[in-house]
Amino acid sequence: MLPLSLRAKSVLALLLACLLALVPTVLAGWVVVDKVRNHLGEALARNLTALNVQKVTAPVAVEIAGARQLAGSASIREWLADEDDDARRAQVFAEAAGFRGEPAHKLWFLVSDRSLRYYLRNAGDPAAGRHAYTLDRDDPKNSWYFGLTATKAPYVINVDIDRVLKRRMVWTNVVVRSDGGPAEAVIGSGLDLDAFLSTFIHKDQEGVLPMVVNARGALQAHPDPRWIAYNSALQETAGEKNILSLLSPADAEPMRGALRAAAAAPQDAHLLRVTYEGRRRLMAVQHIPELKWFMVTLVDVNTASLLGRDWAVPLAAVMALMLALLLLGFAYATDRLVLRPLRRLEQSAQAIAAGDFDTPLDVARRDEIGALSQAFSRMRGQIRHHTQELEGKVLARTQALAQANDEMAQARRQIDRSIEYASLIQRAILPDRRMAALPDLHYAILWKPRDRVGGDFYVFHAAEGGYLIGMFDCAGHGVPGALMTMLARAEIEHAVGRLGHRDPAALLAEIDVRMRGLLSEDIAQSLATTMDAGLVWVDTARRSLRFAGAKIALYTSDGREVREFTGGSRPLGHKRAGAYGNTDVVVDAGWTCYLSTDGFLDQAGGEQGFGFGRQRFVAMLRTHAGLPLDRQTEAFLAAFDDYRSGRDQRDDIALLSFRPFA
Repeated sequence: MLPLSLRAKSVLALLLACLLALVPTVLAGWVVVDKVRNHLGEALARNLTALNVQKVTAPVAVEIAGARQLAGSASIREWLADEDDDARRAQVFAEAAGFRGEPAHKLWFLVSDRSLRYYLRNAGDPAAGRHAYTLDRDDPKNSWYFGLTATKAPYVINVDIDRVLKRRMVWTNVVVRSDGGPAEAVIGSGLDLDAFLSTFIHKDQEGVLPMVVNARGALQAHPDPRWIAYNSALQETAGEKNILSLLSPADAEPMRGALRAAAAAPQDAHLLRVTYEGRRRLMAVQHIPELKWFMVTLVDVNTASLLGRDWAVPLAAVMALMLALLLLGFAYATDRLVLRPLRRLEQSAQAIAAGDFDTPLDVARRDEIGALSQAFSRMRGQIRHHTQELEGKVLARTQALAQANDEMAQARRQIDRSIEYASLIQRAILPDRRMAALPDLHYAILWKPRDRVGGDFYVFHAAEGGYLIGMFDCAGHGVPGALMTMLARAEIEHAVGRLGHRDPAALLAEIDVRMRGLLSEDIAQSLATTMDAGLVWVDTARRSLRFAGAKIALYTSDGREVREFTGGSRPLGHKRAGAYGNTDVVVDAGWTCYLSTDGFLDQAGGEQGFGFGRQRFVAMLRTHAGLPLDRQTEAFLAAFDDYRSGRDQRDDIALLSFRPFA
């Protein structure tokens, strides 16, 4: 991510300040707009409710007046006395047709209580009041009639589906009685429910939902006809088709209270807040006394078109333009008054970094930039002085370091030559020439000091009837180890000259005594002067071997099995004398013998960095024992390098392979 420039940071700071100032302004404006919107929503809910009350009352009131006028007609009572008189029936229905106002409303019915015959007059029916069907007292579909005749109300408005017309209708039902006596008939006029709903429900009016309910909350009119509680005028409950089922349970009691308040004051629309379809809505409730209905209007103030949106876009554009002009002006002023002087200071700093101390600075300004330029000018003078002084010191130190480096290089060359010479001396005392001079000796050497010189060496002495061959590992490596090999070799030569070649154990004991007495006790305690050893007397006449060891073992193998012969557990030169014994070894023709120092077995490697180990070493000998000795040495070296996997060599490596009897 690229770092922001000072100009960008200053503009962002101004923008942030504007936003911080804008946020409370917007919040306050939003609160004002929300209050205005709620006020307009309440006004909209009241006005729509009052308007819809008029729209609903007018057509139904006409139906009520016509039905009641028809119920008071003497012609109907005369005909009901003799329903089979077709002339009177035609006169009654002709009179009913005269009561109707608009042609579209020529739909009404009459039920005779004596015969329970249902007569229907429809504008599309050529028969003048045909007998549609006869009511059955046991049929639940006819319960509406018997409920009407049982009530004392002068009229009842009911929403139902006509079983003959198969249409949803709003029925105005009037009971025909003589001087408060029993019911003689029920006369009703009907309005098509869909046409009735279209007078006050507009589906394209966003955020507004008008409904009509009765005193028990049963839905008499709803934009979705599936929610209408048909034939609920005389029923105690409408089940789920009740306005309470559309609201949250917490709104049930406030809704009942609003219905009671609206019934007590039918001239006003009563407001409350309810939850409908998971959102808070504004509800207006107003009573229609003539119909015993309640007009309910739900208004969603968040979606209803309360405030015009034409002003929002120009206002947002003007605010964005003002903000852009403010940012551009601030950016220009910042660049001219701050950034340009800072860029000149930056150029001066770059020039000073390049060694140019003569770049002019604007020190005449009387503001913070001028003070910064003056301080920068003083700093430049001090840097020039210190630079010149430092250059003199660096030059002197460089000359001194160059001289010291030359001396160190010369000393290193002398040390390298000395170590190289010591390596030649150490190689010269190794018995390779004497071993090569013995025609019947088959051997190979893997000798790999960790440094150019080391503490591992091997010995060889030819004698009558055989030869003495051995491997020694002095403590330490490098130059200290090489010096120990010189002392150890002298003691070995002394012991062989004194005791002969045939008793390896006696030779080790003699060397042990000599090594412990060679160095003073305080030196022996502060330095590692011990030595591992392994000696083998090869009796060529008897074709036998005699082995003695001090922490170095003798291995023999024919490629199928490996035998190990261990010696004493204490090295030579230890502060406590060791006990060493001879082991007679029988070796058949073709078997290979091995003497190895611990450098091979202790080398770290593999995935976990563990040592090479005895088991891996024995497996390597068994695998390669049948090869010629020089190829065995190559295989051993390859196995060693492969196992250590690039790790540093930990110790000197020496592995002597020989076949005493080919």
